[in-house]
Parts: sequence; structure tokens; C-alpha cells
Amino acid sequence: MKVLKFGGTSVANAENIKLVKEIAREASEKEKIVVVVSALGGVTDLLLQTAQLASVQDENYREKLQHIEDRHIDTIRDLIPPGAQSKVLAQVKKSLNDLETLLDGAFMIGETTAKLLDKIVSYGELLSSFIINEYFVSEALDSIRKDSRFLIKTNEDYGKASVDFRATAELCENYFGTVTYRIIVVPGFVASSGNRNTTTLGRGGSDYSAAIIAAVIEASSLEIWTDVSGMYTANPKWVKQAFAIPNISYKEALELSHFGAKVLYPPTVQPVLDKEIPIQIKNTFKPSEEGTLITKSSNGKNKPVRGISHINNVGLLSLEGTGMIGVPGVSKRLFEALSLAGISVILITQASSEHSICLGISNDEIENARDVIDEVFAFEISLGKIRPCTIEKKLAVIALVGDNMKSHQGLSGKMFSALGKNNVNIRAIAQGASERNISAVINENDVKKALNTLHERFFEDHVKQLNLFVMGVGNVGGKFLGQISKQCKYLREQLQLNIRVVALSNSRTMVFNEEGLSLENWEQELQKGDKANREDFFSKVKELNLRNSIFVDNTASDEVAGSYSSYLKNSIAVVTCNKIACSSAFESYIDLKKLARKYSAPFLFETNVGAGLPIIDTLKNLIASGDQVNKIQAVLSGSLNFIFNNFNDKASFSDIVEQARDEGYTEPDPKIDLSGIDVMRKILILARESGYEMEIDDIKNESFLPEECIKTEAVEDFFASLNKHSGHFEKLYSKAESKGCRLKYVAQFEKGKAKVGLQHIPADHPFYNLEGKDNIVLFHTDRYTDQPLIIKGAGAGAEVTASGIFADIIRIGNF
Repeated sequence: MKVLKFGGTSVANAENIKLVKEIAREASEKEKIVVVVSALGGVTDLLLQTAQLASVQDENYREKLQHIEDRHIDTIRDLIPPGAQSKVLAQVKKSLNDLETLLDGAFMIGETTAKLLDKIVSYGELLSSFIINEYFVSEALDSIRKDSRFLIKTNEDYGKASVDFRATAELCENYFGTVTYRIIVVPGFVASSGNRNTTTLGRGGSDYSAAIIAAVIEASSLEIWTDVSGMYTANPKWVKQAFAIPNISYKEALELSHFGAKVLYPPTVQPVLDKEIPIQIKNTFKPSEEGTLITKSSNGKNKPVRGISHINNVGLLSLEGTGMIGVPGVSKRLFEALSLAGISVILITQASSEHSICLGISNDEIENARDVIDEVFAFEISLGKIRPCTIEKKLAVIALVGDNMKSHQGLSGKMFSALGKNNVNIRAIAQGASERNISAVINENDVKKALNTLHERFFEDHVKQLNLFVMGVGNVGGKFLGQISKQCKYLREQLQLNIRVVALSNSRTMVFNEEGLSLENWEQELQKGDKANREDFFSKVKELNLRNSIFVDNTASDEVAGSYSSYLKNSIAVVTCNKIACSSAFESYIDLKKLARKYSAPFLFETNVGAGLPIIDTLKNLIASGDQVNKIQAVLSGSLNFIFNNFNDKASFSDIVEQARDEGYTEPDPKIDLSGIDVMRKILILARESGYEMEIDDIKNESFLPEECIKTEAVEDFFASLNKHSGHFEKLYSKAESKGCRLKYVAQFEKGKAKVGLQHIPADHPFYNLEGKDNIVLFHTDRYTDQPLIIKGAGAGAEVTASGIFADIIRIGNF
């Protein structure tokens, strides 16, 4: 004989009950079955609400009662053929009249007792089981209903009665041993005392009823039919990558169910545990799916972590003081007081010094717990030996579960390292001696991020998801998004990186999608977005609180650069091609570096110098390996190199500058490039990355622009000024040509001093043949003395700049 239990969602309405009928029909063809059913979905809550209204003499209880009646009458009319409805309707209406009498009584006296409340809520299962059995019979199934009050006996602890297993076993053996029907429908949750008073089995009571019956009749298996396909590696509503665990042990299932896996109520396992009756968790709406099989052994030896679960609505209570050290009986007094107050403890952790003890307790009970404990230790508190209890609310417990965790080293380290890298602060830690569970108390706002972080770490074949928040989608930003779209498959398959763009913003609009924006039509999505606002953008990034978050700045904005510290303080990595932050005040530059280290949030800016060239990364490696930079010579402006490589006596300087702007080699305002400020920022960043303290004002700028050009404000005025002074630029070219030299805008750092300016480069110099928009950097170091270390390549252009940003993101993914 097999026991099948169907929960509230499985019997919520007529359509769902029809699915239950098919499952029962198929199972009964193989062996006799017991079908244990819950109340119609939501009815138990409605009954409790109705009783509460009646107890405070609120007339609205009648409307609730009418709604309960309508639910059941409608279900009957949808399930039972018209010719057979009258008998069923008559019986249900009689039961509802009895229920109304009970509620009227509660209304009259203005209260409900625990005994009365058990009678009221029992009607949910009593009605549903009657209707479902009558439907089975109408469909020609060999079915009979047996009231569970004649099978399961309990004490009179109303609301959560304890089962008398000896009496229950005798009743079940006598009944199930003689019944000849293929299907026996039984209401879950409901039982009765020795005095025949109706009792209930508490939260999850229908599961418990099924397990009790399965145990006492020694069923071949117990099937729990619900709305999910088994016990998942994590809550699938919060972790999209979660999957059903094919096989799990009883003890693992107990741990997971204790920590919030709601498909199974913890006491359910107990009656079948000793008899080793397998439990199968199945999906009523997808009956062909395998589900989860719970047995004595998990068969998961190669997978130490079998699941990740959590409990919300937790508070942390701390009791500490020198008066606890070495004093026997403190723990006894503490837990005895909580037990007498009916307060359950979720988690316990105590320092080895015995100076403090922390308890995880439901938020709803923690203030009462504090008052109880303060009263018990009032004498010690008055003497200052123990401090009054402190409490912290809005926390959650997150737990790794697995039978074989004890035989695998480093799991705790991996768990806490993964959480730490994502700024999930751990308030307390507990691990049982069995090492089947590692629990941590965290802020409840971090639960979703923590679950996804740990699931990624332990279940997703080390595929790391990066969540990008991109500000600036112009020339560089657009190319960057195109590169990501093209490489997504390669990154996942070859580098185990899953890059998801969660947000985009330009100067007008911004758009967010937690599941990831489409990179095929992001322009259209952005056009439909909300009005852009830098502060709102940051607030939304912070609110989403996603793991492995990266803020990508493709702008040249001072304001955006000024927001980096806010991102870093929230453990959000920053990748930028914006040079302003790293070339601002030295103190600010250092602060950003410190924040990156403190909050484990990478701050990468490779594209600040040389676009996609690995200049900064190479420099970092030189310094990290103990080398010393003595001198830097560089052509660092791809735009200026392009301009002077194309400028000659056949074209005007103004036309060449305009061409460079149109092709994307300069900033929208070319004066930024031609004034030398861009190159100054770059050599400043290289000097700082070399370990030198320097400010932008320390750099000598030997400008080649006439004063009038520098003082212009509008871009149009700047180009007009270039045309006006065309003779000045022609003389610069002619002078260099007469010496057999080329004009190059050179940055130089040596002996703690830096300068930038236009230079005549002879034919034998490494800079002479630098073509197009290329950059070149010469590092003279303690190790590179005879010949400098040279890095050369394209140093401007949207494609190479985007590729540099992309490379920084991949670096973060590989951290």
C-alpha cells in the first residue's frame, strides 16, 4: 500500500482536483493507495480569519463564511455531474451550517478557545476530503472516504496535538487491514483525542497525517504531491538556476525543511524515519518529472553540499558579561526560562570564553525573549556582572546542508569567502558537531544575493555570473555592448563567465531589468526607460543588491566619476575609461584604492591610458614584482598622434582635427585633447601607479595652441580659432620638416617630475614611425636599463577602448 498526500495548491480548485484524480487513478491500478488531502487552497487561512472576526464580534465574519461556502459549492458544481450533485450539496451545506453555529457561538461570547478553534479549522480538510471522494466515485474510481478522527488519536493539546502512536497504530491496522477499496481518501491535519474531541496537528499537519499513516501501515512509499518538482538546491523563486535534487537523505531533508524548504514540514519525516519508508516529492502539475526521492542514504558522496536554505524573520539576542565565565548553570537558566515562556530557539552560538551567548529567535518573539531573560538574570544585571540583553532584528539564517560535508575540507572557507566578496556581512555562525549544516546569520536584505552567490559557488560548475550596470552608451558604450553580445557564448563555455547587463543609462533615460536586458534591441528598451538620474541609478543598483555587481562608466563626466566611492562602499566593482577619478586629487585617488581593498570591490581603469593596450596592467605587475620605474616616455594621445601623422602642407590643421573628431579619435570637444590636459591626466596616472605622489598641477604643460584657441568656450569657436591661426600650425610643421623630424605630442616622467608637449622626433627615435592613432610607452626601470620595456599599439578608437573595458570585466570575473 502507498500513501499519497496532496497539498492545498494541488486541491485549490476543480481543475487541479481533476489532475489529482488522474494521478490517483494511475497509482491505484498498481496497488492500493491512501490519498491524504489538505483543505482547498487558502481555506484554512480563511477559516482562521473568520474565527478571528467572530471572536471580536465583527459582523464581517459572515461575509468570510459566505466566501468559504461559495468556494466549496462552486467546486462541487464543477466536479460532480448534475444528477449526483444534490446528495453532495446537502451534506456540504449541513457541515457548513454546523460551522456557522460554531462561529455564531464565538461571536456571541466574543472569544474563541483553542478547543473551539480546532473544531472550526478542521472543516477545511473534512469538506475537501468529502468532495474529492465523491468526485472520485462519480468518475467510477473504487474509492471510499475515512474520517481521520477515527484513525489518528492525540492528546488534547489543541492547535498542535501530540499523537498517541500506540492507539493510532491499532486503529489504522484494524481499518486498513480489512478495507477492500483501491483508494481510501483521508482528511489530513485533523485527528481526535481519547475523549473524541477534534484536534489538529499544527502547521504542516497534512504532511504529518500522511507520514503517520504511512508509518503505522508500513507503506511501500509516501508521496508528497505539491506545486514544485521536488526539494530544490535553493528556493527557485529566488535562485533561477536552482534545480530539483534527485535523491537526498532523511537527515538532509530534515535540515533543509527546518531551514525553510517549505515543500516538506520537518515532523513529517519522523514517523517514517525508523522504518526507512522512502518519501517522494512530486509535482501535481508536472507528474512526469522525477521529483526528489528521500531515503536513508543520499547517494551524493561526490556532492558534499546538497542544498542551500534559509529562514527569514529572525532576530539575534545576545547575552554577555564576565559573570557568565566559569559559572555553571547559566545556560540551563537561560533555556529553561525560554522554554517556560514557550519561545523557540532557532540557532545557538557561544564563544569559547563563555563571555557571551547568541540566540537566533523569531522577530515576533524576540522582544518577549529579551524581557524574560532580563528578568531571570536581574540580580546579575544589577551587580553589573551581566549586561542587559541586546537584540537585533531584520535578520535571516542561511544554511548549507549535506551529509558528506564533514569529509570535505574548506567548505566553511569557501562559503564565507564567497559571501565576503559580495559584502554579505555575517552576524553569527553555527555548525553542529555532525557537520551536516553550516549556518550563518545575515541581514535579511542580503538573502537573495547570498543564496545566489552560494548556489553559484557550489552548484553551477563554477560558472560565475557578472551583473553589469552600464552608464554611457555612446560610441564606446555601444561598441562595448556589441562585443558582449557577440562573446556571451564563448565566455560561458570557455571562461565559465555569464555576463548579464542589468542596467543601461545615457544622459536622457535609464532602464533596469534584473533578469538581464536584451543586447539585441537594447536601444529600443533604453528609449522606453525612465528619466535618467544619477542618484536614482545608484539607489536602484544598491536596492537590487545583486552578487558580482559591476558599475561600468563609459562617460567623461566629473559627476559620474565622483560617485565611484558610493559604489565601492557597497562592494560594487567599478570599471571605467573615465580618467577624471584617477587624475583628481591624490588623496581622492588613494581613497578609491583603499575602498576597493576594504570592500573587496575591484576598481579597474586600464583604458585610462592607451585604450585597450595593457599598459596599466603591465605597470602594476612590474611594481608588484619589486621593480622600480625610473623614467617613462610616451605618446599617449591616439587622437593627437592621428592628427600630427595626417597633418602636412597639403591640408589645414583645422580640417585634420575635424576629421579626427568625426572618426571618434577625439573627445566631442577636441580642445580637451589638443590642450594637453588629456595627456597630462594619463602621465599623472602612470606616475601614481608607479608609486609616486603627484598632482595634475605638478605637470608642466608646454602647449602648442595659441592663447586665443585655449580661451574659446564653444566647440564652433574653437574650430574658428584654429582656422584663424592656420599659419601658426603650418610653421610648426615646416620647422619639423626642415629638421627631418616628425611632430609628436610626448609625455615624460623622470625623477619625480613630469611634462607634456609637442616635440621634434628624429628618424632614429622609437616614436618616429608611430603611425595612425597608435600609442607607445617606454618604461625605464631597474630591470629594463639597457633597453626600455616598450608597449605599442592602437591607443584610440571606440572598438579598442571598448575591448579594454571588456578585458577589465573579464579580469574581475577571474578574481
